[in-house]
Amino acid sequence: MAGDGQFTRTLGWLSLGLGLTELAAPKQLSQLIGVKYEEDTRNWLYLAGLREVVCGVGILTRRNPKNWLWARVAGDVMDLSLLGSALNSKKSQQEKIAMAMVAVGGITALDLGSSQQKSQQSNGHVSTSGSAPGQQVKGIRVKKSVAINSSPEEAYNFWHDFSNLPRFMSHLEAVQVLGEGRSHWKAKAPAKASVEWDAEVTRDIPNELISWRSLENADIPNSGTVHFERAPGNRGTFVKVEMQYDPPAGKLGALVAKLFGEEPEQQVQDDLRAFKQMIETGEILYSDSTIHGHPHPAQPPATTKL
Repeated sequence: MAGDGQFTRTLGWLSLGLGLTELAAPKQLSQLIGVKYEEDTRNWLYLAGLREVVCGVGILTRRNPKNWLWARVAGDVMDLSLLGSALNSKKSQQEKIAMAMVAVGGITALDLGSSQQKSQQSNGHVSTSGSAPGQQVKGIRVKKSVAINSSPEEAYNFWHDFSNLPRFMSHLEAVQVLGEGRSHWKAKAPAKASVEWDAEVTRDIPNELISWRSLENADIPNSGTVHFERAPGNRGTFVKVEMQYDPPAGKLGALVAKLFGEEPEQQVQDDLRAFKQMIETGEILYSDSTIHGHPHPAQPPATTKL
């Protein structure tokens, strides 16, 4: 219904406005709700502000923002818990905090009702895209390549062990190989956050290519292929990466990521250059302006700084 859509957008703008207020005027807001302004209060309001902004953007830009609405519910519960703790502090103004808790409780009820309604609407639609467990990815597309002085066999074998990837991919924190072509990934996100997902290999041709896709409920749905192509005259290997991913809040989320210095195309290109150095020299050369400094897994921890 149109009314339901308008109400959801109202919650999105509410989240965005509250988040910007928490980021821009944390001291004034803490005084308004009766909490003594200290370093812990400032950090709490800053993190809450980032959460509200991200949720607001997600609600306003997604066709079915049920996950972002549920994220608001979780945030509301967290805020109520923190306000409850502050209510028992002698440094706080109990009357103002009690009023703030009533206001947050009312917003929680609205968020919960909207989340439940969106979830019911979503469950009433049956997907006809097939029974494959992976996610459809329609977001940002990235294509990058690099030439390395190595055989396709060596490059493929190193990449094929996904636990090696965090050693040259700066945004990855860890990849756990689960077996049967599946793995669990944890990556860095803007504003010092992290995202996780499970993935599966969909195509694997030894020494030629590896294709993957994320499974359902991934924080960032993604898929892609890495090709290992022998250069003419056996003069090395062309490594080509093609990937698609759906960032939180779609293209607007990608713009926010760029503002935080997390532009995906530059990130992939930097990772490929690090992969080239690792395969060719056993270490990654980096300067003060780069973020790579991980040793080759087959070598002792030694990097060279330019």
